Parts: sequence; C-alpha cells; structure tokens
Amino acid sequence: MSESVLRGKMKTLCDLETSEDVKTLVESFYGKVNRDELLSPVFNEIAAVDWAEHLPKMYRFWESMLFGARNYQGAPFPKHAVLPVEQEHFERWVGLFVETIDENFAGPKSEQAKNSAVCIADTFAQRMGVLTDPAALSRARWPE
Repeated sequence: MSESVLRGKMKTLCDLETSEDVKTLVESFYGKVNRDELLSPVFNEIAAVDWAEHLPKMYRFWESMLFGARNYQGAPFPKHAVLPVEQEHFERWVGLFVETIDENFAGPKSEQAKNSAVCIADTFAQRMGVLTDPAALSRARWPE
C-alpha cells in the first residue's frame, strides 16, 4: 500500500476495488481533462461531449476493463478516429490518467488501469496514424 501527503496529512492509498473507486477515478480524471488547455477544447468544443451521458459510459468501460463487469457496450474507436488530435494529445491523456491514479490509488488494479490506458492510447494513436514516437506513451506512463 502506498502513502501520499494530502494537505500535510499522510493518506494511505487503497487499490481500485469497487464501482465507487472507478467513479472517483473517472470523475477526477475528466475533471483534469476539462481544465487542461490542450485536451479541453477537443472534448468540449470539437467533440462537444455531453458529460452527463459520457461519464456513466466511462464508469462502465473501466469497470469492464478492470473487473470484467461486461456492462460496457460500445465501440469507442470510431468516435475518436474523426477528432483532430496528434500524438501530444495522447501523451497528455496518458499523463493525466496516470497522475490521477497515482494521486488516488495504489495496487495491482491501479497498475493494470495505467497499463490499460497506455495500451488504449497506443492503439488509437497508431490506428489514427499519429504515433510518430512509439516510446512517447510509455514515457508518459513511466516518466524518467
């Protein structure tokens, strides 16, 4: 178990274990995305994401990825394939995702989530033809 300093107090971090944990992860992560100068315009202006609809889908997606819940039905790639994004967008997305996990969770499922995020970003970036530096997403996951 890992510890983190939060407002001068030590906070013991638990692993991702429940649907509530996934909800915390997703809401914290997308809160960062919404404040990010590179990603926010893509999500909010170009894609015009309906957050009330999108967040519950992301809860189900990550519950399926991490816990095998099988409650996510969808094909995420086609919606992303049309977005005007570059490798730097994927790097930032991975970086914010990893940062969010590290701030809130620690353990095997947390590591699985971070690894899954890198794989998802890598797959999407490759399929979209924007991955110019194959090691970049790993560096976003494991900074030097």
